[in-house]
Amino acid sequence: MEANKILQADLLDLVFEGRNKDYGAYELRKRYNKRILAALGITTAIAIVAIGSSLLAKSIGGKSDDQVQVREVVLEQVQQQAEEKPPPPPPPPPKAPPPPKVEMTKFTPPVIKKDEEVKQEEIPPVEKLEDTKIDIKSEEGIKDPGITMPPPVDEGKKVVEEPKIDENHIFTKVEIEAQVDQKQWIRHLQSQLQRYIEDAAANGMNPGTYTVQVKFLVERDGSIADVQALNDPGFGLGKAAVDVVKKGPKWSPGIQNGKQVRSYHTQPITFVVQEQ
Repeated sequence: MEANKILQADLLDLVFEGRNKDYGAYELRKRYNKRILAALGITTAIAIVAIGSSLLAKSIGGKSDDQVQVREVVLEQVQQQAEEKPPPPPPPPPKAPPPPKVEMTKFTPPVIKKDEEVKQEEIPPVEKLEDTKIDIKSEEGIKDPGITMPPPVDEGKKVVEEPKIDENHIFTKVEIEAQVDQKQWIRHLQSQLQRYIEDAAANGMNPGTYTVQVKFLVERDGSIADVQALNDPGFGLGKAAVDVVKKGPKWSPGIQNGKQVRSYHTQPITFVVQEQ
């Protein structure tokens, strides 16, 4: 830049000295102040218009808002309905007078006693019994024209007969179970079971303990009947248990109501098979 133009140039010209001023940056910076002033003017105008519009609207609508309409309101007096009280309860009915006492004549029911225990009592005449109640004690009162019945005899003094038991009835449950002499029973089992155990082991039965439940009927004389095995582990042990019970000693029969009766009994028979 020439020396005589330096004093007349501004800072922007000095910055863009020797540079391309046509691509836009120089032009934007050159007119920056004008654009700022134009923007401020437009903003100020918009603000003035907005404020003026608001004030104008308030001045127009404020007249109607300031006038408050007062209306007289008349409140009607509401009459409250009186509460209906429940009616008082009816008075209780008068108590019925007690019935008049009826004249009663003592009448002792007949009871069987020994002669020395009988007390001599005055027996009322038959005429007096016709128009008075009969009771276990005498009492004064009015005559009762109703039918006179003697007082019932105490039923508790009657002899109660024991119920009869059918001798052929077979019981499944009794008051006292059928029993056998234990020592004699054990000796019988020891003498009978061993040969059955040996036969089962010889036939290939595995070692172990096997129990057979045997059910049988014990008659009134203690004899055994209707013997049957309830289970069978095999190898002839079920039949063996039945044979052992059939060959056993007599039993004491079961007791029901103090009498010997026929009853069923279940007895376990145990076989212990050992290795050969």
